[in-house]
Amino acid sequence: MCGFAGFVGQESPDGTDQCESILESMGHAIIHRGPDAGGVWFDEGLCLGLTHRRLSIIDLSEFGAQPMVSESGRYVISFNGEIYNFRTLKAELESAGAQFRGHSDTEVMLAAFESWGVEQSLVRFNGMFAFALVDRSDRKLYLARDRMGEKPLYYGWQGRTFLFGSELKALTRHPCWQGDINRGALSLLLRHNLIPAPHSIYSGIHKLPPASFVSLDLKQLVPGEPLEPTRYWRLETHFIDGRDWTFNGAVSHLESLLEDVINDQMISDVPLGAFLSGGVDSSTVVALMQKRAAQPVRTFSIGFNEEGYNEAVHAAAVAEHLGTDHTELYVTEQNARDLVPSLPQIYDEPFADSSQLPTYLLSQMTRKHVTVALSGDGGDELFCGYKRYPGMLRGWQRRSSVSARLKALAGHLPPGLAARAISTIVPSQSGRSVDAIRFRLARAKAIASSQSLSEFYRQSVSFWPNPAMALVEPRDGSYGLTDALPDQVPDNDLKTLMWRDLNWYLPDDILTKVDRAAMACSLETRIPMLDHRVVSFAMGLPAALNMQGNIGKQVLRSVLYRHVPRELIDRPKQGFAVPVAVWLRGSLREWAEDLLDPTRLREQGYFKPDMVRQIWTEHLSGREEYSSLLWGILMFQAWLKEQRECIGTGEIDEYAR
Repeated sequence: MCGFAGFVGQESPDGTDQCESILESMGHAIIHRGPDAGGVWFDEGLCLGLTHRRLSIIDLSEFGAQPMVSESGRYVISFNGEIYNFRTLKAELESAGAQFRGHSDTEVMLAAFESWGVEQSLVRFNGMFAFALVDRSDRKLYLARDRMGEKPLYYGWQGRTFLFGSELKALTRHPCWQGDINRGALSLLLRHNLIPAPHSIYSGIHKLPPASFVSLDLKQLVPGEPLEPTRYWRLETHFIDGRDWTFNGAVSHLESLLEDVINDQMISDVPLGAFLSGGVDSSTVVALMQKRAAQPVRTFSIGFNEEGYNEAVHAAAVAEHLGTDHTELYVTEQNARDLVPSLPQIYDEPFADSSQLPTYLLSQMTRKHVTVALSGDGGDELFCGYKRYPGMLRGWQRRSSVSARLKALAGHLPPGLAARAISTIVPSQSGRSVDAIRFRLARAKAIASSQSLSEFYRQSVSFWPNPAMALVEPRDGSYGLTDALPDQVPDNDLKTLMWRDLNWYLPDDILTKVDRAAMACSLETRIPMLDHRVVSFAMGLPAALNMQGNIGKQVLRSVLYRHVPRELIDRPKQGFAVPVAVWLRGSLREWAEDLLDPTRLREQGYFKPDMVRQIWTEHLSGREEYSSLLWGILMFQAWLKEQRECIGTGEIDEYAR
């Protein structure tokens, strides 16, 4: 697990020494991703440079150092991640005549490129990764990302210079950096509290989608020309499986498959442990780890004193049953308050899933004991685990009647009168302000007027029904929830919802949150559920096998029940949330008031001050719970403040742990 960055420049400073100095600065910006070592490589003829920061996990010797040059000298790579099947690939390559100096997966990747080419090698790699690869013979630069999007990769033109790297903060260190804000990304931020691929907060800078690569022809550079990603693996082809699974057969196969995957992912030359929330996903991973391990597995959980948010007691019960070496941390409001100002530095761009706070604190605690931690992420998306799925399908079926009722209630009255009428007619809305009812009405209309299940889903998971309500210059952009469904995925059932989550929510929220939080603490995370063999199996299962009434993940649950008693697991799902709504009315109020100051908002010109202050006032009064709507705006405001302070002082430094 590491970090890398680089550039191809027609405006680069003269001289190799100066270019290497820039590369060192870009690498230093992401030193948290690789505190153990660093290196740079620059080719004056190509005007191309790579930098790398190393977190040593496999092959701690100098033979694992990067940027690494292939045996023939043709390829040079900077790589972030792990290739879990590298030993199998190495044996095959050795039988074909390849020779190796060390035992790192990076060296195996280079030998694979030499033997099989880039695209064929990508298909054969089993792991989590992002990399920059220079083909000095064909004069090409390749950028690639793993199948599910566990590892990040940003790229794009800034003037006549092409920049790329694991995190945006590395790109900002190049002297050609422009950093214009992408207003189109703000609409997506308000909708989902994140900025989905291929967009970023900066104009001209993109996120590479999962399972994709781009190539840049260094022989004929065209500054500003967009690069079209090529898919080397397609999730949709795994949605149809001709095998007729019985329930017990599916459970046994999944258990065996997960055991193999976890066996691969427990390979490490440094201390290893696991996150344990006490839920189905993490408990399954830990149970199978402990089954394999000769010693108690190190497990880590985090808890809260606020009622309704604490799962630590459940994690402790599972840990005791399995016999793990368990460590837990209870988070106070002050812990979270102290962390909030650092979020813009950790996440590089506005990111507003509030579980980012406990994820970082859990990673920070875990890193004090181990260097690698396995995580249970992915189970909800793969095995129908989200409790919103059944309700959403029912809502989709009755949307027409809801739309009709809305029209009958509102009629053609002016908005204010319509809201007053609804508050009178509908008892549940009594006591709400006209503005609050108007907002709910807009959201209900957007959902009920959807013409497809995909659009119904997009509107249902949007925090702001119409971002133009709060933005000065709203601009829509296409992304995972607006892309057309592949032919293999019918737009009428659970698999549609699973597809949408797997293609935007998982990579752009869950995996982004975990990667940035863990790597800010120099902790490698591995996610067994996202091994492509598990993904392929899960997508081929009939959805009915996973759903029993409104309870999903039946196949995965049954694997766990073979190792942990049901009574320790079967309880309402809590999620990994924090009480932000309460904190915004308490210890975070002063911080938020400063960022939401109307004069500040007006001068910046991104948000409409009146609308923002309206929902802020409603939230503070306790009449409404608007923390999700506010958190996205607050994360942008905090990010913007941090950016301007760094520019003003001439310092854009790495996150200081």
